[in-house]
Formats: sequence, structure tokens, C-alpha cells
Amino acid sequence: MKSKRDASSAFPDRESIVAFVRDHPTEAGTRELARHFGLKNEARAALRRILSELADEGLIAKRGRKVTEPKSLPPTLVADITGRDKDGELIAAPAEWLVEADGPAPLIRIHIPKKPKPGTVAGIGDRALLRIEKPERGARHAPYTGRVIKLLEKTRNLILGIYRMMPNGSGRLVPVDKKQVGREIAIASSDSAGAQDGDLITVELMRSRGYGLPSGRVKERLGSIATEKAVSLIAIHAHGIPYEFPKDVVAESEAAKPATLAGREDWRDVPLVTIDPPDAKDHDDAVHARPDDDPANKGGYIVDVAIADVAFYVQPGSALDREALRRGNSVYFPDRVVPMLPERISNDLCSLKPNEARGALAVRMVIGADGRKRSHTFHRILMRSAAKLHYAQAQAAIDGRPDDATGPLLDPILKPLYDAYALVKRARDERDPLDLDLPERKILLKPDGTVDRVVTPERLDAHRLIEEFMILANVAAAETLEKKTLPLIYRVHDEPTVEKVHNLREFLKTLDMPFSATGALRPSVFNRILAQVKGRDAEPLVNEVVLRSQAQAEYAAENYGHFGLNLRRYAHFTSPIRRYADLIVHRALIRALGLGEGALPENETFETLSEVAADISLTERRAMKAERETADRLIAHFLADRIGAVFEGRISGVTRAGLFVKLTGTGADGLIPVRSLGSEYFNYDETRHALIGTRSGTMHRLGDVVEVRLVETAPVAGALRFELLSGGSIAPRSGQRRDQRGSAPTSQNNGGKGRTRDKKTLRKLSKKASRNKSSKSRARKPKKG
Repeated sequence: MKSKRDASSAFPDRESIVAFVRDHPTEAGTRELARHFGLKNEARAALRRILSELADEGLIAKRGRKVTEPKSLPPTLVADITGRDKDGELIAAPAEWLVEADGPAPLIRIHIPKKPKPGTVAGIGDRALLRIEKPERGARHAPYTGRVIKLLEKTRNLILGIYRMMPNGSGRLVPVDKKQVGREIAIASSDSAGAQDGDLITVELMRSRGYGLPSGRVKERLGSIATEKAVSLIAIHAHGIPYEFPKDVVAESEAAKPATLAGREDWRDVPLVTIDPPDAKDHDDAVHARPDDDPANKGGYIVDVAIADVAFYVQPGSALDREALRRGNSVYFPDRVVPMLPERISNDLCSLKPNEARGALAVRMVIGADGRKRSHTFHRILMRSAAKLHYAQAQAAIDGRPDDATGPLLDPILKPLYDAYALVKRARDERDPLDLDLPERKILLKPDGTVDRVVTPERLDAHRLIEEFMILANVAAAETLEKKTLPLIYRVHDEPTVEKVHNLREFLKTLDMPFSATGALRPSVFNRILAQVKGRDAEPLVNEVVLRSQAQAEYAAENYGHFGLNLRRYAHFTSPIRRYADLIVHRALIRALGLGEGALPENETFETLSEVAADISLTERRAMKAERETADRLIAHFLADRIGAVFEGRISGVTRAGLFVKLTGTGADGLIPVRSLGSEYFNYDETRHALIGTRSGTMHRLGDVVEVRLVETAPVAGALRFELLSGGSIAPRSGQRRDQRGSAPTSQNNGGKGRTRDKKTLRKLSKKASRNKSSKSRARKPKKG
């Protein structure tokens, strides 16, 4: 891309910038624009400001560090094949598209090559990862063209549900999928496979007779819904998470042999230790630290981070590799783990067990007295872990309470680790990453699989020590691969959008908190906000709103930095047992440094890794959703026999439909429908994150502490419904003059049915009320909006 101007050229006008973005949709960013228009460094701040203004006005759209035409599709996306056009060609639509914000979803015409690759032949009802090609210039209403990269989801013949016995001995399947509610399936007694009432089963659909209920036969009995042992299986099946390994994958893992010293450095005398949660089954990272004896680094430390050498066992293109990519990551439920790799690999050969030789990929980092990493080197090693510790155990030893295992390790191993961490923490504090206080809850189960209790584990320095050492190792991996100019998969986190920053600023105004973000946006800007509310009643509210203003982290072959960690380059290196992205990084390091077998193939390019990154970002989100839904179902089961009980909670979400409340003790989430709030209309104030009564001014706001009564539970769906017992605060009158986007009436005049009011109707009501001042005190039933 050659520059059309020299350094002395005038600053480009807005039309020229928009035209350039339109002509270069896949490569337009601040750097490219500055190079094209010949802008010096001092002019880039003004350019960034104009780009933000153009994005705010909808003339361009920001994606990562790049800008593109608004409402255009990204180069790769997930889409659903919805039908055929008049020419008989397959048509798809984006799987995620906000019609309200982006308008009608664009059409995507599926291109079918003459010789399609296996696994890329799509049909109606399939979900696929597509490579998108833009319409030709001038063909304004022509659809995009999509080429199938891979099928993500095929129409399933197996349906998951609850078996219900009928009086005549036959049965019915009641699907657990909300989309299939009411679509029962008839099961003859001869096809029930001995299923009992209340069993969680999978059913295979049989040929339909064309009338009556569809029929099916039971394929598998998964357990009774009376215990939570079956709860995670609902999420596994609902989200299509692979949970059984194919025979060739198992055979390949069983045939694997332990790593030897061949082609490796011998680190078996280095006293590396693993520090993990007490219930961890795989131990794939180990650490060690010692003072640096180099006079040039007085007061510094040498920190070693060793990671299980998964790439040695999972060769590119193997059955293990294909299955690991299909899964993308391990999924962690309270009652089970669905691993990315078979146990022979994850819990044995790649678990860094004490006193057993294991292959590893290690990074040795030189830390200066200021806590900054001065240099690093990567090594392929054979190691022997000196001990297996858990976080509280290591912390107790440092705090003066060593046990039999940590006593001998305290001086030679643990104290140097904590001394090195003290240095690293100093540099971390100077870097000032985003510092949200969001405690995580953990569900503990009884031996029978039912919920025992929900706890919030204490955050210890032992946790922070491992976290910071892993971050350093991840940065070192990204730096090495960039220096070697090899393609890799980054862990990226974009800065908040202009719109979200604007919304946060408006929200903070309601708390009389100034928010200034002059110059480049940094995590420190948000940290200053969080520091202002530390220890105050508004702290949980502000933490939640700041969190919601942030973008979602993802994987990408293109680097646009990690905003939350305040790092320019970042890649996942430290958990190849459970994340495919880390395995790619290991292979790239092996190739870059000539460390032997298991290297990244030469045919892996930026384009192919972009596809892998998009794929594993999806599997990561799938896992997070399944884990969250399972936790909801577990807690709903736990509370099912406590209907009528009163709980304290905090409002965790506000919508036109009502208030979402998170209980203080268990972290359970439930809904208070808007129709149950009282006998008046409630406006939804998006800026305040609140519902406000139009007559009384009563305000229920995000973050408010409330008292609720449990009214209803739906354990299979993981749903709870509450009744609000406590009153709200009174909204300032200025809040009532704000633009309220719709209201949800709860007046007894309409039978308690919630209805959303649009702005036009509200304006009509306001004018009518002003013309009839004499009737101000009377409640009038509004016209339908």
C-alpha cells in the first residue's frame, strides 16, 4: 500500500478517510491510514480521535485494531444454512446478528466447489464456519458469498429429554431443550430399553407415520434427574460437546510412550514444584526460582516455568490432534471434567507427577531487581517434579504454618519463589492491568453428587504468584515467535468500544463521578474509577458496570494486544493439556527454535491459523455457557425444596422484563418479573441501569441489596423466580426527565401483563396529561403502544 502524500501534506478530510476504509476493508487501521496519508506520529492522536468520531456516527465500524465499513461481515463467521434462493443455491444468515442495532441480516450465498473437502458439504439446518467474500462493487443488494471452512453442527437425530411413563406402559420423551418444549416424542414400551420415570435419556427418532406424535426409541439411559449426577449431561448434549473419545484416539493415546532424555536437556535436578487447586487431577505446569548470581543483575532472580510437553504426544494431523481441535478445550463441571485429551495423556504422561520423569517445554526468565523481565530462553527438557502442592498449603507454609510436606521445601524452594514474585508484583503494579474485584464461587458436591454448599475460595498470594509467572511465560512465548516471524495464535482483548465508554460515562454521571479518558484508553482509567468506590456501597455496582463495558477476550492470528492485562503481545503457552491454542504455540516454538519433533507444519499459515482461532474461540464460549448453565441447574436443584424461603441478594441485571437477582450465599440467579413489582408502570432507565416507577419514583437499580422470597424453581431449566420483599430508593427528579426507552406496565388495569411502551406512545401520553391537568391524580389506562 503506497502513500499518496508526503509528510508535508495537509491532514485528510473525513470523506477521504471513509473512502480509504471502503477501498481497503480488510487492512485499514491507524497505522495503514497514517502511512497512506503520510502522517507523522504527532498526527496519529488526531487521526484516532476522528476514527472514534466516525465510528460513533456509524460511518465506519471498529473491529479490533482495524476499521471497516459499517455493518459489513467479518472475513470469517459462524452462520446457519437457512434455505435456498430462487436459483436453488444454499442461503445462510449470521448466527449472531442484532437486528435492532445492525438492521436486517445480510444474505450469504454458499459457494459449493466442484470437489468439496470432506466435512464441508453443507445442507439446510447446518451451522458452519464460513470464509466471507464481499459483493462486487456496485452490486449494492447482492448477497455475500460464503465458502464453508468446516461444519460446526449437523442436524442431530438424537434428542435429549426426560422419560415419563404413561398409564398404558408406553412412555413419552419431554425434551430439555427450551426450543423443543411441548414437542413430546412417543416411545413404545418395546423401545424404552427399560427406562424408568424421571430418567434422563437420549432418543433416536424413527420414521414418522405422518400423523400423531413422532416416535422414537431409547438409545441411552444417562441417569435419573433426581440427582445432579445427570445435570452436566444435559449441558453436554444440549451444546453438542464431544464427551466420548473415538476408538482410534484412545488407541493412539494408549500406545504413547513416556518421553526420554533423547533430544532434551536434563533438568531432573532442578527442584520444580507444582502448585494447583486441591482437587486438580492434571498438573501441567511447574515453577522454580533462585537468586541470580550474575553481578550485572544484583538483586534479580531466575524464574523457570516448565509446561508439560503435549506436542511430543499429539502430533499434527494425528487422530489425537483432530479430536483435540474438535473439542478446542477442556470443559469443567462441578461433577466431571470433559477433557480435551484422553486421560492417558492429560492425567498421566503429561501430568508432572512428583519424582517421575516427564517431558516438558520450559522457559527460563531473567528477572531484574525492578521486577521486569530482562531476557528469556526456551528449552525442551526432561524434568522431575520435587513436590505436588496446593495453593492453601503453600501459602500456609509461607505464613508460618508448614506441614510435613512443605517444611523441608520452605527455605530452598518456597521462599525464593515468593521473593521472586515480590519483584514481579512490583512490575505488575506499575503496568496497572485492569483490577476488577469479582469473586468466583465454587459448588462443592456430596459423595452422592448433590450440592453440599457453595463457597467463595479465598484469593491468596499463592494464586497470584502462579498467575503472574504464567503471564510472564505467555508474554515470552509471544515475543519469541514474533521475533522469529512465525505465525501464531494470540490471546487478544480489545479495548472497549466508543459506545460502551460513552454509556459508562453517562452512568457515572448519575453517581456524580467524573470520567475523563483523554488520550489513549488504558486500564488505569478504569482502575481509578474502581479505586473511588472501594469500600463504598456502590462498589459492587460499579465493578459490574465496568465489567460490562469491556470487550470479550478471544483468540486471533492477528495481534491487537490484550487491553485488560495492558500488554502489547500475549499468547497462551501454559496449558496445552486443556487448550488447543497453547498446543499451537508449543508447536510454533519447537519449529522456531529447532527443538525436534512435533513442530508446527510448514503449511500452517496466517490464514489457516485464523480459521483455527475462530473455531476455538467458539468452543471456548460454548464451554463457558455449558458450565454456567450447569451451575444454574445444580443450584436450582439445591433450592427446589425451599419454596417460600426468604433470601438476601443483589440486583445483578435490569431489563424491561424485570430484575435479575443474585443471592448472596449461593450466587443463584433468578428473575423478579416486572409485573410483580407493584401497581404502577415502571420505566426502564438504561443509563441508570434501573427500573423507575412513573408515579412513585421508586427505583430498583443494578447493585441494590434486596430481600426476596423464592416463589418457583425449574431445576431442569436452571430457572428461579423471586418475589421482591424490600422497597426501592426514590429516583432523583432529573432521572424522570431522561429519555426512557420504553416502559413495562404493571398496573392492575391490564391484569398484570407486562407491555413495553415505545417513545411515541409516551410522548402522546405526556401531551394528553398536560391537556387534562384536572385528572392528574387519576390513574389512566394508556393506549396500546
